[in-house]
Amino acid sequence: MANEILSVTNIKLNQAFSNKEEAIRFTGKILVDNGHVEAGYIEKMLEREQLTSTFMGNNVAIPHGTEDARDLVQKTGLSVVTVPSGVDFGDGNVVKVLIGIAGKGDDHLEILSNIAIVLSEEENIEKIVNASTEEEIISIFEEVN
Repeated sequence: MANEILSVTNIKLNQAFSNKEEAIRFTGKILVDNGHVEAGYIEKMLEREQLTSTFMGNNVAIPHGTEDARDLVQKTGLSVVTVPSGVDFGDGNVVKVLIGIAGKGDDHLEILSNIAIVLSEEENIEKIVNASTEEEIISIFEEVN
């Protein structure tokens, strides 16, 4: 996965949040701060979450904007946030890894398939949660390609 999509500045380790809205806002703000999306994209991420949970199982959530948020994407990118203590996503679902996605055009489909491959291995999720450096997380995703 190319470094312009996931760089050390897009990864935040060992965060803690009181609720899922706070977690999603933080995940989205990384994408805003690094020039991947306009600020309004964060609201679209929250809107998407209300429509259907982005919880994927295995302590992972993949917050992203609604279909009509595509105009707010400036360049494809990912943000990765680890929450070792977990954040409640409702229905007893606890999230320890948030992966924010901003896909330009159809890029998000390829990104999603790469993420799905990485996250299909439970040990990768554990490695991400326990990572002590941003580079460790990048290398887990780079192994896919």
